[in-house]
Amino acid sequence: MSEAKVVIADDHPLFRAALKQAVGHCLPFAKTAEASSFEELLYVIDASPSLEIVFLDLHMPGNDGFTGLTQLQNNHPDLIVIMVSSDENPDIMQKAIHFGAAAFIPKSADLTTISTAVNCVLEGDSWLPEEMNNLADSEQAKAHKQLAQQLTKLTPQQYTVLALVADGQLNKQIAGILDIKENTVKKHVSAILLQLGVNNRTQAGLAYQQLMLAPQTTSEVLAS
Repeated sequence: MSEAKVVIADDHPLFRAALKQAVGHCLPFAKTAEASSFEELLYVIDASPSLEIVFLDLHMPGNDGFTGLTQLQNNHPDLIVIMVSSDENPDIMQKAIHFGAAAFIPKSADLTTISTAVNCVLEGDSWLPEEMNNLADSEQAKAHKQLAQQLTKLTPQQYTVLALVADGQLNKQIAGILDIKENTVKKHVSAILLQLGVNNRTQAGLAYQQLMLAPQTTSEVLAS
Protein backbone atom coordinates (compact mmCIF):
# COMPACT_ATOMS: atom_id res chain seq x y z
CA MET A 1 0.00 0.00 0.00
CA SER A 2 1.25 3.51 -0.80
CA GLU A 3 1.90 6.05 1.92
CA ALA A 4 -1.25 6.32 4.03
CA LYS A 5 -2.75 9.54 5.32
CA VAL A 6 -4.37 9.06 8.71
CA VAL A 7 -6.33 11.26 11.12
CA ILE A 8 -6.98 10.34 14.74
CA ALA A 9 -10.16 11.98 16.01
CA ASP A 10 -10.43 11.74 19.80
CA ASP A 11 -10.83 14.32 22.55
CA HIS A 12 -8.28 12.67 24.86
CA PRO A 13 -4.70 13.80 24.03
CA LEU A 14 -3.08 10.84 25.79
CA PHE A 15 -5.09 8.32 23.78
CA ARG A 16 -4.36 10.19 20.55
CA ALA A 17 -0.66 9.94 21.36
CA ALA A 18 -0.91 6.21 22.12
CA LEU A 19 -2.87 5.49 18.96
CA LYS A 20 -0.47 7.58 16.90
CA GLN A 21 2.34 5.39 18.20
CA ALA A 22 0.40 2.26 17.25
CA VAL A 23 -0.28 3.61 13.77
CA GLY A 24 3.42 4.35 13.42
CA HIS A 25 4.19 0.65 13.93
CA CYS A 26 1.68 -0.43 11.27
CA LEU A 27 2.25 2.42 8.83
CA PRO A 28 5.76 3.75 9.47
CA PHE A 29 5.57 6.27 6.62
CA ALA A 30 2.07 7.55 7.36
CA LYS A 31 1.50 11.23 7.94
CA THR A 32 -0.89 11.39 10.89
CA ALA A 33 -3.11 14.37 11.73
CA GLU A 34 -5.17 14.79 14.90
CA ALA A 35 -8.59 16.23 15.77
CA SER A 36 -10.20 16.77 19.17
CA SER A 37 -13.78 17.28 17.95
CA PHE A 38 -15.90 16.14 15.02
CA GLU A 39 -16.00 19.69 13.68
CA GLU A 40 -12.20 19.79 13.71
CA LEU A 41 -12.13 16.39 12.01
CA LEU A 42 -14.25 17.72 9.14
CA TYR A 43 -11.83 20.62 8.74
CA VAL A 44 -8.86 18.23 8.63
CA ILE A 45 -10.61 16.06 6.03
CA ASP A 46 -11.40 19.03 3.80
CA ALA A 47 -7.77 20.16 4.05
CA SER A 48 -6.39 16.66 3.31
CA PRO A 49 -7.74 15.37 -0.03
CA SER A 50 -5.45 12.32 0.05
CA LEU A 51 -6.65 11.18 3.47
CA GLU A 52 -7.37 7.45 3.64
CA ILE A 53 -8.06 6.37 7.22
CA VAL A 54 -10.03 7.96 10.06
CA PHE A 55 -9.91 6.72 13.64
CA LEU A 56 -13.17 8.05 15.10
CA ASP A 57 -13.96 8.15 18.81
CA LEU A 58 -17.51 7.00 19.50
CA HIS A 59 -18.09 9.64 22.18
CA MET A 60 -16.09 12.65 21.01
CA PRO A 61 -17.66 16.16 20.96
CA GLY A 62 -19.91 16.62 17.93
CA ASN A 63 -20.33 12.89 17.31
CA ASP A 64 -23.53 11.39 18.68
CA GLY A 65 -23.18 7.62 18.45
CA PHE A 66 -22.85 6.58 14.81
CA THR A 67 -24.03 9.86 13.27
CA GLY A 68 -20.45 10.86 12.58
CA LEU A 69 -19.68 7.51 10.98
CA THR A 70 -22.61 7.69 8.58
CA GLN A 71 -21.95 11.36 7.82
CA LEU A 72 -18.40 10.50 6.80
CA GLN A 73 -19.68 7.65 4.64
CA ASN A 74 -22.15 10.01 3.02
CA ASN A 75 -19.76 12.91 2.45
CA HIS A 76 -16.51 10.97 1.95
CA PRO A 77 -17.36 7.42 0.83
CA ASP A 78 -13.75 6.50 0.03
CA LEU A 79 -12.54 7.00 3.61
CA ILE A 80 -11.90 3.98 5.81
CA VAL A 81 -13.43 4.65 9.24
CA ILE A 82 -12.23 2.75 12.30
CA MET A 83 -14.29 3.33 15.44
CA VAL A 84 -12.51 3.49 18.80
CA SER A 85 -14.10 3.63 22.24
CA SER A 86 -13.75 2.75 25.90
CA ASP A 87 -17.31 1.39 25.60
CA GLU A 88 -16.88 -2.34 25.01
CA ASN A 89 -20.57 -3.25 24.83
CA PRO A 90 -20.81 -6.11 22.28
CA ASP A 91 -24.02 -4.69 20.79
CA ILE A 92 -22.34 -1.35 20.16
CA MET A 93 -19.31 -3.01 18.58
CA GLN A 94 -21.51 -5.02 16.24
CA LYS A 95 -23.62 -1.98 15.43
CA ALA A 96 -20.50 -0.06 14.37
CA ILE A 97 -19.75 -2.69 11.75
CA HIS A 98 -23.38 -2.83 10.62
CA PHE A 99 -23.35 0.92 10.03
CA GLY A 100 -20.22 0.65 7.93
CA ALA A 101 -17.15 0.96 10.16
CA ALA A 102 -14.17 -1.08 9.00
CA ALA A 103 -13.30 -1.98 12.60
CA PHE A 104 -14.13 -1.30 16.24
CA ILE A 105 -11.06 -1.10 18.46
CA PRO A 106 -11.56 -0.93 22.26
CA LYS A 107 -9.36 1.66 23.96
CA SER A 108 -8.17 -1.10 26.27
CA ALA A 109 -6.51 -2.86 23.32
CA ASP A 110 -2.74 -3.27 23.45
CA LEU A 111 -0.33 -2.26 20.69
CA THR A 112 -0.29 -5.73 19.14
CA THR A 113 -4.09 -5.88 18.94
CA ILE A 114 -4.32 -2.42 17.40
CA SER A 115 -1.68 -3.39 14.83
CA THR A 116 -3.60 -6.56 14.00
CA ALA A 117 -6.83 -4.59 13.54
CA VAL A 118 -5.21 -1.98 11.30
CA ASN A 119 -3.45 -4.56 9.16
CA CYS A 120 -6.71 -6.49 8.78
CA VAL A 121 -8.50 -3.34 7.60
CA LEU A 122 -5.70 -2.48 5.16
CA GLU A 123 -6.16 -5.93 3.61
CA GLY A 124 -9.80 -5.08 2.94
CA ASP A 125 -11.44 -6.98 5.79
CA SER A 126 -13.45 -5.77 8.78
CA TRP A 127 -12.22 -6.36 12.32
CA LEU A 128 -13.77 -6.86 15.74
CA PRO A 129 -12.23 -8.28 18.93
CA GLU A 130 -11.80 -12.04 18.53
CA GLU A 131 -14.63 -12.96 20.87
CA MET A 132 -17.07 -10.94 18.74
CA ASN A 133 -16.43 -12.39 15.32
CA ASN A 134 -18.74 -15.40 15.51
CA LEU A 135 -21.94 -13.56 16.38
CA ALA A 136 -24.87 -14.26 14.07
CA ASP A 137 -26.22 -11.68 11.62
CA SER A 138 -29.66 -10.83 13.03
CA GLU A 139 -32.65 -9.18 11.36
CA GLN A 140 -31.78 -6.02 13.27
CA ALA A 141 -28.27 -6.15 11.84
CA LYS A 142 -29.68 -6.40 8.33
CA ALA A 143 -31.94 -3.41 9.03
CA HIS A 144 -28.98 -1.37 10.26
CA LYS A 145 -26.96 -2.23 7.16
CA GLN A 146 -29.88 -1.28 4.94
CA LEU A 147 -30.26 2.07 6.72
CA ALA A 148 -26.54 2.77 6.32
CA GLN A 149 -26.77 2.05 2.59
CA GLN A 150 -29.80 4.32 2.26
CA LEU A 151 -28.03 7.16 4.06
CA THR A 152 -25.01 6.96 1.75
CA LYS A 153 -27.33 7.59 -1.22
CA LEU A 154 -28.51 10.95 0.13
CA THR A 155 -26.70 14.05 -1.04
CA PRO A 156 -24.60 15.75 1.68
CA GLN A 157 -27.17 18.51 1.99
CA GLN A 158 -30.02 15.99 2.23
CA TYR A 159 -28.11 14.24 5.00
CA THR A 160 -27.80 17.55 6.84
CA VAL A 161 -31.51 18.22 6.37
CA LEU A 162 -32.32 14.77 7.77
CA ALA A 163 -30.18 15.45 10.85
CA LEU A 164 -32.04 18.71 11.42
CA VAL A 165 -35.41 17.00 10.94
CA ALA A 166 -34.37 14.43 13.56
CA ASP A 167 -33.45 17.33 15.84
CA GLY A 168 -37.04 18.59 15.60
CA GLN A 169 -36.44 21.54 13.26
CA LEU A 170 -39.28 22.68 11.01
CA ASN A 171 -38.79 23.39 7.30
CA LYS A 172 -38.67 27.15 7.86
CA GLN A 173 -36.07 26.75 10.59
CA ILE A 174 -33.97 24.42 8.45
CA ALA A 175 -34.11 26.91 5.58
CA GLY A 176 -32.77 29.61 7.90
CA ILE A 177 -30.02 27.41 9.29
CA LEU A 178 -28.81 26.31 5.85
CA ASP A 179 -29.56 29.64 4.13
CA ILE A 180 -31.68 28.02 1.44
CA LYS A 181 -35.29 28.46 0.33
CA GLU A 182 -38.03 26.70 2.28
CA ASN A 183 -39.25 25.13 -0.97
CA THR A 184 -35.78 23.63 -1.42
CA VAL A 185 -36.04 22.10 2.04
CA LYS A 186 -39.41 20.60 1.14
CA LYS A 187 -37.87 19.02 -1.96
CA HIS A 188 -35.03 17.61 0.11
CA VAL A 189 -37.46 16.17 2.67
CA SER A 190 -39.49 14.51 -0.11
CA ALA A 191 -36.32 12.97 -1.55
CA ILE A 192 -35.27 11.78 1.92
CA LEU A 193 -38.63 10.11 2.56
CA LEU A 194 -38.41 8.34 -0.81
CA GLN A 195 -34.86 7.14 -0.21
CA LEU A 196 -35.57 5.89 3.32
CA GLY A 197 -38.87 4.31 2.29
CA VAL A 198 -40.89 6.10 4.99
CA ASN A 199 -44.13 8.06 4.89
CA ASN A 200 -43.41 11.20 6.91
CA ARG A 201 -40.70 13.29 8.54
CA THR A 202 -41.37 11.78 11.97
CA GLN A 203 -40.47 8.32 10.66
CA ALA A 204 -37.43 9.77 8.88
CA GLY A 205 -36.27 11.40 12.11
CA LEU A 206 -36.73 8.18 14.04
CA ALA A 207 -34.73 6.29 11.42
CA TYR A 208 -31.86 8.74 11.88
CA GLN A 209 -32.09 8.44 15.66
CA GLN A 210 -31.22 4.75 15.38
CA LEU A 211 -27.67 6.02 14.88
CA MET A 212 -27.65 7.61 18.32
CA LEU A 213 -26.69 5.82 21.49
CA ALA A 214 -29.34 7.68 23.49
CA PRO A 215 -32.25 8.24 21.08
CA GLN A 216 -34.62 11.13 21.59
CA THR A 217 -38.26 10.45 22.31
CA THR A 218 -40.82 10.39 19.51
CA SER A 219 -42.38 13.62 20.79
CA GLU A 220 -39.14 15.46 20.10
CA VAL A 221 -39.45 14.80 16.37
CA LEU A 222 -41.95 17.25 14.91
CA ALA A 223 -44.35 16.15 12.21
CA SER A 224 -45.15 18.46 9.32
